[in-house]
Amino acid sequence: MKINEAPQLGDGPNMRIVLAEWMRATAKKLNSLAAGNLAAYENTGTAAPTTGTWAQGDFVKNSAPSELGSAGSKYIVQGWTCTAGGTPGTWLQARTLTGN
Repeated sequence: MKINEAPQLGDGPNMRIVLAEWMRATAKKLNSLAAGNLAAYENTGTAAPTTGTWAQGDFVKNSAPSELGSAGSKYIVQGWTCTAGGTPGTWLQARTLTGN
């Protein structure tokens, strides 16, 4: 569940479970921000997603960046941007040149 989505509580015993999950997601983001992260990414990974349903514009942060490429054109992969929504969608690397 995303922090910016209001939980759908409904009625009955599931209300507490849904609310607890939403509060857990909110606490996780707040802790990340308190630790000094300027952006608290909900989605992280070491590769572009291969499962799940994604929307155009969704971003997955690379949780294990390293310098790649050859001398004079080295880069790091900051993450992956979904350019066409779907299951799993179409993903492109978001690269940053290092100057090395």
